[in-house]
Amino acid sequence: MRDIIFYLDFVSPYSWLAFNRLPEALQGLSLRVRYKPVVLGALLQQFSNPGPVGVAPKKAWTERHVRWLGHSLGCGLDYPPQFPFNSIPLLRLALTTSEEGFINRYVAGTALRHVWLGGLDPLAPERMEQLTQSLAEQWHPEGDAAAHAKQLLRTNTDEAAANGVFGVPMFEVDGKHFWGLDSLPMLRAYLEGDAWF
Repeated sequence: MRDIIFYLDFVSPYSWLAFNRLPEALQGLSLRVRYKPVVLGALLQQFSNPGPVGVAPKKAWTERHVRWLGHSLGCGLDYPPQFPFNSIPLLRLALTTSEEGFINRYVAGTALRHVWLGGLDPLAPERMEQLTQSLAEQWHPEGDAAAHAKQLLRTNTDEAAANGVFGVPMFEVDGKHFWGLDSLPMLRAYLEGDAWF
């Protein structure tokens, strides 16, 4: 079975949209999706990319666009009161459920919904406690889970940057990269053996 690595950061609204769109995009194909949390800010810095929030008109357009996409795709999307925000606590919390740097779809979806539905502060202490409880039945490592997750996140991000991952969501299959929500049709075409490739 072929693997797709889905690089994501919970601060990215496009990661939320792609997470929701991916099952339909891959319907009927025999694949395993492996969700790999990375720090988007570090990837942007690595490649000297200010990202959408670094350009004021682009930031305003992006917010409007992703809200519309959430509506049109039927998954919803509500901006948190402060954006961007520091997603590292969320990424590390998710990775406390991981052995090798990947998280399962339940963990990814739970954290993404926590951020992108409801328009609430994802880092508010009471909400972080609720998220922690939601993930409590997932696998946790022996020993210092926080240190384990911190190291996994650093390794994931460093490896992603070395591998040419410059943003999220990014999909990797057979060593090829497909970036963004709008790359899903291209990814599907590649997986089906489109002659263009």
